[in-house]
Amino acid sequence: MSGDARRPDPGGTGWPLRAALVAATGLLALAGCGVSAERVPREVTPPHGPFPAATPGTAATESGTVVQRLCYVRDDTLVVVDRRVRTLPTPREQIGLLVDGPVATEQEDRLTSALTGVNVVTDVRVAGGEATVAVGERLAGTGRNDEVLAFGQIVCTLTGRADVDRVTFVQGGQRLGVPRADGSLSTGPLTAADYAAMVSPR
Repeated sequence: MSGDARRPDPGGTGWPLRAALVAATGLLALAGCGVSAERVPREVTPPHGPFPAATPGTAATESGTVVQRLCYVRDDTLVVVDRRVRTLPTPREQIGLLVDGPVATEQEDRLTSALTGVNVVTDVRVAGGEATVAVGERLAGTGRNDEVLAFGQIVCTLTGRADVDRVTFVQGGQRLGVPRADGSLSTGPLTAADYAAMVSPR
């Protein structure tokens, strides 16, 4: 059986020697990795848990699960913006966000506010689905020729709430005539439909 692979090598070196070389090589590799070899197997006790689950990092996290709707301006149109928050702001706080203007990412989308820097609202009260907005000054000094955008922002923002479906403006205790999208004045309650023609997709 001259072709038998089990035949000893010439010179007396056979399979046992090759096996020993392989084993030595494996031990050297383990030593190089910082793992010491042990002659007798031993039981390894795992460290105590619990262990936090690994989660992938994200560039930005959601700030909340509640959606609040705000209405800003691009050119001569109204643009609805949805922000996620932990709790829904009060109607007065939402008007404050309109006065503060859009955030940086919204500004990159060319959004502005007709109410920026103007303290026009002195009070907001909600009862029976109607928001009554008290105006201290008639949106003077907004820097815009048409006040309809400013009023439209307020109406579209407040009617985006579940507890408001119409808005009335008052000044000095009297109902205020407010321009609608078609240019007509109304002292009655206003709804989002009164400004629907001015709303542009974001």
